[in-house]
Amino acid sequence: MRKTLLQCTDCPRLAEHLAALRQEFPGYHNQPVLPFGVEDPSLLIVGLAPGKHGANASGRPFTGDYAGILLYQTLFDAGFSNQATGENADDGLELYHCRISNAVKCLPPENKPTTAEIKTCNHYLQAELNQLLSAKPDNHLVLALGGIAHQAVLRACNQPLSSRKFAHNTLHELDNGLRLLNAYHCSRYNTQTRRLTPDMFRQVFEHAHTLLKIT
Repeated sequence: MRKTLLQCTDCPRLAEHLAALRQEFPGYHNQPVLPFGVEDPSLLIVGLAPGKHGANASGRPFTGDYAGILLYQTLFDAGFSNQATGENADDGLELYHCRISNAVKCLPPENKPTTAEIKTCNHYLQAELNQLLSAKPDNHLVLALGGIAHQAVLRACNQPLSSRKFAHNTLHELDNGLRLLNAYHCSRYNTQTRRLTPDMFRQVFEHAHTLLKIT
């Protein structure tokens, strides 16, 4: 996936956006952002898309932006990483038993991918989910951060979007055997409005621990 994804220009609007950002921010990654974590995880975390000054800058999901502060602290507290912060791609952060990806691999303008872009990028997520099911058929979990990520997982599994309703800390069993857990996205907006609190997010990862056989 690495070579194919980094060379991907299948979404013209996103490719043009990244090309413009290479001129504006030449020190940024400004390419599709690869998943980060262990190769055969038990837990696959799926976000929406890279942030402009976060993953698009650092080249690593949820690294360098506000959303990553709560995510990496919670992962550390739950035993899924070796440190509580993710500041840049060379900070020594390691994940345990998990991997972080996005429904859309490129930064969209105003952080809003179109439906067509989500669909175009979906085959990458589908490959990740197939790998997860193949490697850990009886001990896996997908955590979708937000409604768009939830729908992207459903689409990748050929499930009608109306078949499973997004709800925070709710587990869905999909027809292909995939287990899908929902959580509100750890965005600045959700945390500042208290739609998502640190305790609510912690409870999601406690739920994940009870579902996974991690030794």
